[in-house]
Amino acid sequence: MTDARSIIATLRDGGQPAAEDLRWFAQGLASGAVSDAQAGAFAMAVLLQGLSETGRVALTLAMRDSGHVLRWDLPGPVLDKHSTGGIGDCVSLLLAPALAACGAYVPMVSGRGLGHTGGTLDKLEAIPGFRTALSERELRAQVGDLGCAIVAATADIAPADKRLYAIRDVTSTVESIDLITASILSKKLAAGLGALVLDVKVGSGAFMPDMARAEALAHALITAANGAGCRTSALITDMNQPLASAAGNALEVIEVMETLTARQINPRLLDLTVALGAEVLVLSDLVPDLAEGARQMGQVMQNGAAAETFGRMVAAQGGPADFVERWRDRLPAAPVVVEVPARTEGFVTEIDGFALGQVVVHLGGGRLREGDRVNPAVGLSDLAGLGMQMHRGVPLARVHAADNDAAQRAVAAVQAAYHIGPAAGSIPALVRKRMTA
Repeated sequence: MTDARSIIATLRDGGQPAAEDLRWFAQGLASGAVSDAQAGAFAMAVLLQGLSETGRVALTLAMRDSGHVLRWDLPGPVLDKHSTGGIGDCVSLLLAPALAACGAYVPMVSGRGLGHTGGTLDKLEAIPGFRTALSERELRAQVGDLGCAIVAATADIAPADKRLYAIRDVTSTVESIDLITASILSKKLAAGLGALVLDVKVGSGAFMPDMARAEALAHALITAANGAGCRTSALITDMNQPLASAAGNALEVIEVMETLTARQINPRLLDLTVALGAEVLVLSDLVPDLAEGARQMGQVMQNGAAAETFGRMVAAQGGPADFVERWRDRLPAAPVVVEVPARTEGFVTEIDGFALGQVVVHLGGGRLREGDRVNPAVGLSDLAGLGMQMHRGVPLARVHAADNDAAQRAVAAVQAAYHIGPAAGSIPALVRKRMTA
């Protein structure tokens, strides 16, 4: 008979549990039959001993099947994207409506800020009235009608992962690539996807600071997702500088709207949106190759189709019906805005992305503790990028804060996060590597 102790012992001794054992364990996590102590021991055993590729797929499917799995009957492919998290990464807000405008269906189940990185749901909730908690009936109706929705996971989506993640967080087992893979994919696959593109970040603002670790995670995610029947590829993308020139919830929505409406396009933000969209359009067979995928993505971004779809999604989820036309009037603004002056002459040669993310969190734009309220208006804007020439006193960024004291603390922290040298160094490519099954 299967029981938690025998599964843990198998892992502890370097063995691989059978798929049915992992299914039993996932169901036990969801039902409470597995105790917190046993869940912690399981996580530590996986971290130390690892799972085979077969075991990784089995655990992913077991955690997916611990709750409700959506099934779709739509005239086009069901697609999504997942990012491992970074600074100024608001691609989801651009990508979901752009893919829908290309004929795909995107039930994007997203998350909140984690550690120093921002969360898609927090960004959208900076829009007054926007609801991320939709019922399954509402989600189905909206995706069928508009082609996209960006929502929070319901309680019955991969409940085993919700339980195990909380335990991993307090048992120093978050870093396990096997458990990261099962955690990410169990929620995505529960949304009933036919294809998925992964954006694996690498650099100072990412959870994976070096290429070897980023490639290992991308490989694990790709093999597990394809093994579970979801066509998947990955781009490893640079996070040695913020993706957008803003970091903070309402501030990133502003940058999204400027790009969607072509008022002030951020090339890095647009280029990555197009690259990720082209990948998943090819995976879904909506286009024959990456060049055609990029052409279609660029077209819907340029002709206003993506902006129109975004506006309809905002209205459908409780936001202002005129958001695309009047977004500047609808978003909250911080009462204190101050410049961050450069302290020396030269070129921006290094940016501590982790430190910038922490600045936003401490301003109130993220959570220091579970349950903290997020201030949607605070953050950083007009961030200087790598290679930019700076003069003493010229702004490295602007701080948007709730009060003067918080603003001054943030100014000092941003100055410390920037290294300015006498010569411009090389700037890493935005897309560092493309990985397929």
